[in-house]
Amino acid sequence: MMKNFILIVLAFTVAVTFSNCGSVDPRIPSYSYLQPTSVYSQSPGIHSQPSRGSRVVLVNGRAVAPANAPVAVKRAVAAGNALQRKPYKMGGGHARQNDSGYDCSGTVSYVLRNSGLMNSTMPSKGFRSYGKRGKGKWITIYARSGHVFMTIGGLRLDARGSSRGRMGGPRWLANPRSSKGFSVRHPAGL
Repeated sequence: MMKNFILIVLAFTVAVTFSNCGSVDPRIPSYSYLQPTSVYSQSPGIHSQPSRGSRVVLVNGRAVAPANAPVAVKRAVAAGNALQRKPYKMGGGHARQNDSGYDCSGTVSYVLRNSGLMNSTMPSKGFRSYGKRGKGKWITIYARSGHVFMTIGGLRLDARGSSRGRMGGPRWLANPRSSKGFSVRHPAGL
């Protein structure tokens, strides 16, 4: 009896919590009601305080946005964190938003959708005309035919196949990558 009651309460809570999520991944918190210092205690997988300054930093493999970052940037960081350790999967993230693995364009699409900056997915070459030209203050997308990656607050989020014994998939990377041959774009205002 008690077990049934708990299941009903849990089902009701889940239904109410996610009823207004639309196409946004319900695992990514909405920050519109949170104070900047409380964002990290309520984000999945983040147990750090906001970083200082205007750069996203890596703490134990997780990205941490600065307290002064716009809400969309904090949501993008949380979305990128949700993809860590997912494997590389060709076409992953396109047919299903919450997939078992992601390719490069599925990764960038997932992050932009969950931060409210895009409504659907697109292939890597489609990002060559996304948003505005040039680098953004917070988010920059680098796209060419066959590959796309992004930086959020200076930290690179890239997805690639397995190589040299390393598992592929979406990963935060502190080292820069050449942008030669890539179109450089950013979401308007960011």
